[in-house]
Amino acid sequence: MSRRSSPESRPPTLEEVAEVAGVSRATVSRVINAVPTVDPRIRAAVERAINEIGYVPNLAARSLVTRSTNSIALVISEPDREYEAPFLNRVFTDPFFGRVTAGAQEVLRPRGIHLVIIPADPPAHHLVVRYLRQGHVDGVLLISSHSEDPIPRQLSDLSIPTVMSARPGYPVPLSHTDVDQRAGARLAVAHLRSLGRTRIGTVSGPLDTQAGHDRHDGFLAAAGPGAPFVEGDFTRAQAERVTHDLLAGHPDLDGLFVASDVMAEGVLATLHEHGRRVPDDIAVVGFDDSSAALACRPRLTTVRQPVEEMSAEMARLLLATIDDPGRLPRSVIFQPSLIIRDSA
Repeated sequence: MSRRSSPESRPPTLEEVAEVAGVSRATVSRVINAVPTVDPRIRAAVERAINEIGYVPNLAARSLVTRSTNSIALVISEPDREYEAPFLNRVFTDPFFGRVTAGAQEVLRPRGIHLVIIPADPPAHHLVVRYLRQGHVDGVLLISSHSEDPIPRQLSDLSIPTVMSARPGYPVPLSHTDVDQRAGARLAVAHLRSLGRTRIGTVSGPLDTQAGHDRHDGFLAAAGPGAPFVEGDFTRAQAERVTHDLLAGHPDLDGLFVASDVMAEGVLATLHEHGRRVPDDIAVVGFDDSSAALACRPRLTTVRQPVEEMSAEMARLLLATIDDPGRLPRSVIFQPSLIIRDSA
């Protein structure tokens, strides 16, 4: 006969879970709080008892005691720039953000920690910071691309545990992960040169972002300071337009480095319009190794940044910072690799 409480009865208590499981109240508390040293057999017995009687932990009351919400915010901060597509459309269609979420979840989910995704376009910046200041989450994983974004400094000043997804654009005492962006661009140029390409240009990312700036620097270091370029904004639509300009000014290009796979989709479409065969007439290398690289036709040769591993490390750094608020900030830099497919 089930001991599950009826809707009319009072909620089951921690003591009742302990009685059914045959353990102490303290042991039940350790299981609920995901203490890793609990014996797996005891944990299983407690979880069976919880399911049997329908016990639901009072998370609000527990947070008053532990000062923990068991929630982490993934904040996606947007620069103040004109885009063709709305902010949320770009967030939820760009494969980069899905990969960041997946990597962070691999670390947070086993700890019973919820990931709350918070888009922060410029009109909402102050609302997002106010929400975070009110203690709704235990810490922040911050995706911030714009060099002058005020949010990193604001979170640091408020002593909110925060880890960034890239090197900050100004000095701020926050941990971050990143890929060696310049090394990735140099890999792309070296590969194009190995194919005998001598007239190499680039469609850069926005140069007021750290990733766009660093990838462009790496490209120029390898291709030479006078190499042709146009500036994109990490969107497909903009890349299509600026590639028309690049080809008009430099019709003899035989190699092209594109600073993101999403932009490369637009670049390939424009090259096709101009009758340029890839890779016969012009070889193309992207950056990211996202799902967009496989959607390209031909399939895209690209520089891989290990986004899932990077965001998992972000989560580990953040949990360490939450556990030890006096911990010094760290930077963890991953190395890129070249994934060769059909476009170069």
